[in-house]
Amino acid sequence: MVHFPFSAVVGSDDLALALVLTTVSPSVGGVLVRGEKGTAKSTIVRALVDLMPDERVVRGCRFSCDPEHPDPTCPDGPHPADPAADVRPARLVELPVGATEDRVIGSLDLGRALGEGRATFQPGLLAAAHRGILYVDEVNLLHDHLVDLLLDAAAMGRASVERDGVSVSHAAELVLVGTMNPEEGELRPQLLDRFGLTVEVAASREPAERAEVVRRRLAFDADPEGFAARFAADQEALAQRIATARAGVDDVELTDAALAAVARVCAGFDVDGLRADIVTARAAKAHAAWHGRTRVTRADVRAAARLSLPHRRRRNPFDAPGLDEDLLDRLLDDLDDDPPPDGTDGSEDPGEGPDGGGPAPDDGPEDAAPQDGTPPPPDGTGDGQAPQDARTPPDPAGPDGDPADADADERPPAPDAPGVAPAGLAGSGPAFRPKVLRLTGVGLGDPGRRSRALTTNGRAVGWRPGASGRLHLPATVAAAARDRAAGDTGRLRVGAGHLRSAVLQGQESNLVLLAVDASGSMGARRRMSEVKTAVLSLLLDAYQRRDRVGLVTFRGTGATLDLPPTSSVEAAARCLETVRHGGRTPLAEGLVLAARTLDLERIRDPRRRPLLVLVTDGRATAGSDALDRATRIADAWPATGVQTVVVDCETGRFRLGLAADLAGRMGATHVPLGEVAADALVATVSSARAAADPRSAPHERIA
Repeated sequence: MVHFPFSAVVGSDDLALALVLTTVSPSVGGVLVRGEKGTAKSTIVRALVDLMPDERVVRGCRFSCDPEHPDPTCPDGPHPADPAADVRPARLVELPVGATEDRVIGSLDLGRALGEGRATFQPGLLAAAHRGILYVDEVNLLHDHLVDLLLDAAAMGRASVERDGVSVSHAAELVLVGTMNPEEGELRPQLLDRFGLTVEVAASREPAERAEVVRRRLAFDADPEGFAARFAADQEALAQRIATARAGVDDVELTDAALAAVARVCAGFDVDGLRADIVTARAAKAHAAWHGRTRVTRADVRAAARLSLPHRRRRNPFDAPGLDEDLLDRLLDDLDDDPPPDGTDGSEDPGEGPDGGGPAPDDGPEDAAPQDGTPPPPDGTGDGQAPQDARTPPDPAGPDGDPADADADERPPAPDAPGVAPAGLAGSGPAFRPKVLRLTGVGLGDPGRRSRALTTNGRAVGWRPGASGRLHLPATVAAAARDRAAGDTGRLRVGAGHLRSAVLQGQESNLVLLAVDASGSMGARRRMSEVKTAVLSLLLDAYQRRDRVGLVTFRGTGATLDLPPTSSVEAAARCLETVRHGGRTPLAEGLVLAARTLDLERIRDPRRRPLLVLVTDGRATAGSDALDRATRIADAWPATGVQTVVVDCETGRFRLGLAADLAGRMGATHVPLGEVAADALVATVSSARAAADPRSAPHERIA
């Protein structure tokens, strides 16, 4: 199979450099590539394998042992002092999102176990990727326990298997590369930290560069072999340079001054733990070796920090990744560069990208577009500063919440059009980290981190007849043994009727639909800011529990599905911050749209249990019969079977109690606004989920 040449990729200099550094020094810990769809993430990763040197492996070893340094604990060993060797190209092993745990780490060889009566280990993908690249596309969609296995193996260089009566440990030194689109959900911060380097990629906004990308892609699709041949010389030069850097990286000197600079940079950016220091030091040495230096310089530390620190600065999923490069330069002021022999600044080679990511050769008339354009940095990776919080404009109710303005939703809605005052935009405070909450009982939802459930992944807690899922070997063997004739000492015969599949218990996720009243009355007394803060806290909890979230808002004369249910809580948080308030209260329209959204999601995913969080003061003022329509919908709501929480936003000395009445009609849990601290809201959500499951006992609070 012909891959698109690595040296033919236009732009993506940071990504090319990160891949090269982790190839030069696999101990860096791999690369996580974050970016929008259609940015050649998979293309450049698959192209990397063509630049890696061929491997010498012990002949017949299933674990790809190096003949010069064979693994003394190799399951296929012990190998002789001078074993016979084969030479093969470097491997790129792709891990599909739907892979099972036994396929990743290996398992008992059922063929030999049942046919020969021998307990033999069958290697998995980690063994196949030893001394090569393990590539996981859409790594954020991979189940968390599989990501844990991969990152542990990449960090330790070994994989240990303790299952099905097999105890095996083998070498697993691999370059782990994962790609993801943040719109489809985020990785947990603990998993982000385990990736050595992270790169944000985005499509160039320069027309000339975009045209060049299209031109090269079309040329490759039309004639892959011919296109690859045009870049053969550049590919060979890059491959030789990588081989030279790999051979010399261990000899690069990390001086005390350079190490002190690494520590100062990591401390200056307030990263957690010491993994950042170790990764930055390793990446700096790899960068020095890549540029042919024997000592780490300022340029090496700077390049390494730009790739190893941005994702480690995040404190919660709503923080934008990035790095303040001005601060980085100030922290490196005390570290000087050694002048390179050729008189250049040492940060780039002639004809290469800014960080030596690869040459951009002249391809003749077909590829005559200029190559010196540099795409703008992706959002969040320029100056590294997160966007400022939306500032709360002067509220119509005034700073003291004048009662005369409390009924702002009685006024006609203010259209957001030129020459007309726009609706109000309330900011939010920082999200609180809620207490850890668990649900008792066992559900049947999709894998997540909210409550216990019978899922397709997890630990075996029982078995059922048939082979519909993972095979439960002990139960299968026991069934065959029971049917064995008395006195029969021959080979155990296992038939189709003896097969047993494992019942697996893991954790499930839920669908949380937020329906927020954004009318004018919600803007009075700055209630909208308090509501947004509480909802952000719920989103933080949903992120940690792997829930799906959606957002419906209603104001003026109708309701809008601002965010269809998604796993990306970052998108939900951004959407919530831009929600404006003003106009009348179309409560009935909001309930109808929420019900329609939940019905559609039930068709798409019938096993995921939904929860509606309705944030309102209970008023219904849009139309002459607004209150009657809302009442009729509320009275019929219990028939939907959707568990609901009504957050009552009515405040002041004179209250109508409309939200409490609405909650009673809907069969919902009623929570006054004054009790909607982050912990209280999340506890209410968890209690509602437990009540929605007849098999579940009341939830437990675990601090």
